[in-house]
Amino acid sequence: MSEEVKNEFSFENPEYRHTYWHTCSHVLAQAMKRLHPEVKLAIGPAIENGFYYDFDTPEPFSETQLSELEAEMRKICKEKLKLERFELPREEALKFMEEKGEPYKVELIHDLPEDAHISFYKQGEFTDLCAGPHLDSTGRIKGNAIKLTACNAAYWRGDSNRQTLQRIYGIAFPKKEELDEYLAKIEEAKRRDHRKLGKELGLFMLRDEGPGFPFFLPKGMTLKNTLLDYWRQVHKKYGYVEISTPIILNRSLWERSGHWDHYKQNMYTTVIDEEDYAIKPMNCPGGMLVYASEPHSYRELPLRVGEIGLVHRHELSGALHGLFRVRCFNQDDAHIFMTPDQLKDVIQETVRLFDEVYSTFGLSYAIELSTMPEDHIGTVEQWEHNQDILKNAITDMGKEFTVNEGDGAFYGPKLDFHLADSLGRTWQCGTIQLDSQLPERFELEYTGEDGEKHRPVMIHRVVLGSIERFIGVITEHFAGAFPAWLSPVQVKVLPVTDRAAEYADSVAKQLDGMGFRVEVDHRSEKIGKKIREATLEKVPYMLVVGDRDMENGTVSPRHRTGEDLGGMSLEQFAALLRDEVDSKAIK
Repeated sequence: MSEEVKNEFSFENPEYRHTYWHTCSHVLAQAMKRLHPEVKLAIGPAIENGFYYDFDTPEPFSETQLSELEAEMRKICKEKLKLERFELPREEALKFMEEKGEPYKVELIHDLPEDAHISFYKQGEFTDLCAGPHLDSTGRIKGNAIKLTACNAAYWRGDSNRQTLQRIYGIAFPKKEELDEYLAKIEEAKRRDHRKLGKELGLFMLRDEGPGFPFFLPKGMTLKNTLLDYWRQVHKKYGYVEISTPIILNRSLWERSGHWDHYKQNMYTTVIDEEDYAIKPMNCPGGMLVYASEPHSYRELPLRVGEIGLVHRHELSGALHGLFRVRCFNQDDAHIFMTPDQLKDVIQETVRLFDEVYSTFGLSYAIELSTMPEDHIGTVEQWEHNQDILKNAITDMGKEFTVNEGDGAFYGPKLDFHLADSLGRTWQCGTIQLDSQLPERFELEYTGEDGEKHRPVMIHRVVLGSIERFIGVITEHFAGAFPAWLSPVQVKVLPVTDRAAEYADSVAKQLDGMGFRVEVDHRSEKIGKKIREATLEKVPYMLVVGDRDMENGTVSPRHRTGEDLGGMSLEQFAALLRDEVDSKAIK
């Protein structure tokens, strides 16, 4: 068998993996009909991580029932049932599904053209409406490498006014070892869940009084401000200036920018003095007004203007998820205005800034080029020209990218940076968007070397994306054990005895004076308990101080990993910590 054919049927091949999981969804539906023939079938696709099937059943399925379904799926795999595709004319297909008592399938067929021939797949006694493709036999599926992972409510066709169904999710692999590895990763992801860690570490909270509007607590604010301080340091180094623009601006501005026509469904609006206003979902239009507020010369360009702006976007309640999907967040925007011949250099400079920031957190990335969507402004020629500029800038740096057709912003193509965390999961954070439209709409100008007025070109870019979302990402990436430079509390001083309490306060005061974030645990608890709890709080360093330390003027540092660094002077420890903080080392 050729290598090409092997690859075609490899689980690494996305098309084969999709076919494998799609077939698993049919096996799940067959198992359901065997065990619960009264249940009605809806749809069952393959998804990014596995598959699901929606069923019309009055009650959610219990863990026991899911286990029973898994067992029946394993039986079906052992039966090695052949999957056979056949077609029926629309009227015969309708009659076929009506006789089977499957109203959801009947509705789906009604939506198809009258002259359509409808495809079905049969495996043993079970037949399902489906366009395919599928494996040729249920025997191709490894029965002991199937796991049903969850059962949730879902609306038929995503419509909250329609029937509530039960959606059963599953995952499957060609080898049991791969399933075990995947489930272990899922358990580790649960342990790292930023919502859980955010509560345990006192970083943020989410309340029913403000769904999608996170509250940051004192330690969370320390983390957030430290992150923003770093952002400002990096951007100063790369020649950015910082601005702040209003949160509420009038309708005419948003019509001019195109957001009122292309983004209004995601915007919060209000009326002030009988005039329509919108709470900004983006910082861009305000940035255009800042640029247009004074004349510019080619000598100033490129002009790099950054803004950490608070934006609001209406997200459906079902889509909200911790800090990952919120309705209110800070975006680390920047708009760079330049001459056309500076564009390639500026894009590459921006990517180098991204490289510096992401490497600081130990995050790698993959680049995706998103091209012209159906709902766009500007000519096709402009779009193709701008897409080529982005491609050439990246490839000339020796970087690879994939293409995401039709997913550009309505005003221009973009490069999205998908970060990979310590579990190999990816998160879209950074983006570079090339925009020829807003400079035109806002009639932005600069005086060229020839003394004439010219239109600048512009890129929108974010590095961290949503500050809140990035905090969620790094909380899970580090499992809450942030590097010392970023940790809300860097040192916890633990007096062993009441006699050492005053000395512990003196140590903490000196460290605080050196600029470190420090707390003292004065509770009347045994030192073992204090160490355990400080470790659970993921404080990088604990300074255990007792009578001997007090007499000798020393401290006994202990790292949260359990490493005991032995006795040393406070100056020695401070130098060690200073080096770790200044270098932003990840330990």
